[in-house]
Amino acid sequence: MSPRSHSPGPTRGEHHRPRKHRGRLAAAALGTAVVLAGLTGCAPGSGPDADGVTTLDFFQFKPEAVQDFADIITDFEAENPDIRVVQNAVPDADTAIRTLLVKNKVPDVLTLNVSGNFAELARACVFADLSDEPSADTVNPAVQEIVQDLGSCDQSSADGGSGSPEVNALPFANNASGIIYNPDIFAAQGVEVPTTWTELIAAADTFEQAGIAPFYCTMKDAWTAGPAFVNLGGALMPDGFFDDLRAEGSDVEGGAVSFSKDFGPAMEKQTQLFSYCQDDFASRDYNAGNLAFANGESAMYLQGSYAIPAIRANAPDASIGTFPYPVTEDADDRIAVSGVDVGLSIGRDSDNKEEAQRFVDYLMSPEVVQAYSESQSTFSPLVDAEPNTDPALAGLEPYFTSGRIIGFIDHQVPASIPLVNMLQTLVITGDVTEFLTDLDDEWSKVAARTTTQREGK
Repeated sequence: MSPRSHSPGPTRGEHHRPRKHRGRLAAAALGTAVVLAGLTGCAPGSGPDADGVTTLDFFQFKPEAVQDFADIITDFEAENPDIRVVQNAVPDADTAIRTLLVKNKVPDVLTLNVSGNFAELARACVFADLSDEPSADTVNPAVQEIVQDLGSCDQSSADGGSGSPEVNALPFANNASGIIYNPDIFAAQGVEVPTTWTELIAAADTFEQAGIAPFYCTMKDAWTAGPAFVNLGGALMPDGFFDDLRAEGSDVEGGAVSFSKDFGPAMEKQTQLFSYCQDDFASRDYNAGNLAFANGESAMYLQGSYAIPAIRANAPDASIGTFPYPVTEDADDRIAVSGVDVGLSIGRDSDNKEEAQRFVDYLMSPEVVQAYSESQSTFSPLVDAEPNTDPALAGLEPYFTSGRIIGFIDHQVPASIPLVNMLQTLVITGDVTEFLTDLDDEWSKVAARTTTQREGK
């Protein structure tokens, strides 16, 4: 984004020295307004007030990180007395942001999960271009590529754009999806961390024979079948699969690639893993899964790093380790699936872009990113970041820092396709053929509608 800050306040070097978080509830309450409602009120007014203070509306979607951001804001405001930041924490970010769009009230600064929903908004040019933001140069290119692959605003040179892809979000925190395991249970049963598919199934058999649930599964929440899908499908699908699938349009059945043609082995492996779940897996939800794993009720858990804080909330000293899915018989084929858990964006039409840039610069400073990563068990997206020293992440950290990562492939699937419900049915029934056929059909329908809308028919 081009306009640079000329407003009063510290220089870039000066405001990159955040204080350490100290859990200042009282200070945060006085210095930061946190709205835990559905954003029914009006956004803060634009421009400075009579005292020369500009108020930024900060849309923040992670309820578990409200206090982290409150502490960050307190430090930022202390070093930037001409800016006040109002944190609006919302329970349903996707619905809330779309409601604000309808009302033409895009916040000044936003955190969003960089998913398919974010991509739709980015392609609609809701967010500012951050290509010229100095912090953009500090991001690990492999991580920024995950954002860019989802799509961005396409402003042609004729419309005043540069003609090059925009950067509509800067990665602030990354998660990684693999297999969470209990090192104590593994050690007690003499099981090594598996590096091949055969070793993974052998480990599951060992635990089952010992009367231990190999995996704790939570199919009451349909989305919890997704992590296995993105890991197995992402690792085993052909290169360029989704680009080729989109190019085929609605003729999926007659195309060179399709879910039926290319996802069969991955989905067979998914149903095999879920055959090792505990008996009541169809009636257990995500919260029950976090509690059960914290209590040592299973050897493994098919969830990502985002579950670690929730597990520790139930048992701070829980035994937790992670490893990437071993999807083939070649240990070198292992990769980590990583998503941008928190992306930072600025509203394209914000009246406070200079102040918003200063806040984003501060958020992207190494000290702030690192402190947040340690608090929320995430990975820093910065190119020169120190590795996360959380022992629970040690099994995935090398894959992240070396760039052996891929994005969440479910973000490539249009939101109108009920993917999670289809996956829920798949792992309960085990019917791979029906799942793949239905997924091809749903994709074809969306492609046909998209073509019709594009042609104005």
